[in-house]
Amino acid sequence: MNARRAAVDGSERTLTFLTIGHRGVMGVEPENTLRSFVRAERCGMDVIALDVRLSKDGALVVLHDAEVDRTTDGAGAVADLTLAELRGLDAGDGERVPLLDEVLDAVRPPLLVAVHDRGAALALAELLVRRDLTSRVEVASTDGGLLAPVAERAPGVRTVLRVAGQHEGVVDLGRAAGARTLALDIGRICLETVEAAHAAGLRVTGWTVNTLDGLRLARALQLDGAATDFPEIRSTGRFTA
Repeated sequence: MNARRAAVDGSERTLTFLTIGHRGVMGVEPENTLRSFVRAERCGMDVIALDVRLSKDGALVVLHDAEVDRTTDGAGAVADLTLAELRGLDAGDGERVPLLDEVLDAVRPPLLVAVHDRGAALALAELLVRRDLTSRVEVASTDGGLLAPVAERAPGVRTVLRVAGQHEGVVDLGRAAGARTLALDIGRICLETVEAAHAAGLRVTGWTVNTLDGLRLARALQLDGAATDFPEIRSTGRFTA
């Protein structure tokens, strides 16, 4: 996409608008599955976003919810199921619940990996160090307290604070969490917040952008990127707002 230039703390930097595949391209493929991630790569997504949780036996699996009920044909908490039990579930169209290791091997784009609890956060940090992935993987969370332990255990990893609801004071929250990026609800972002974040050296992305009007808004707000469920946003986004 077209690069733009923005002034931050008196100096200029080049910013590229990134299209982030939300759980792959979950608008057209089963979310958080290898099939969805491979299609996201094939459609040219710049970054692929996914979620990880720990199975009962400590495997880092790719699932968003704490329970498997919504996205598979099974029932129960992810933490109560072994990897073998999770692998026996249908995650949509015959897809299986993948391990994060499998996703890393299956696709090449950078990954934005969301963690929802301390156990998964620490396991992810260990994997990043073991596989030397701190330059390829960003770690996101709605809980700023989960980002610091990851950064401590995986030096150099970039972190993203995801904020729902109102965005008052969000720049201070991001800085306190040590985040490099703020991921905000596109429907609640104002230009003043984006400008304040950029002045503080933070990137800002919006979620979830599924229409051309939403993409125009993201551009008008001078966002650094946007998460989308649909591959069409990647191709229709090739314009300058």
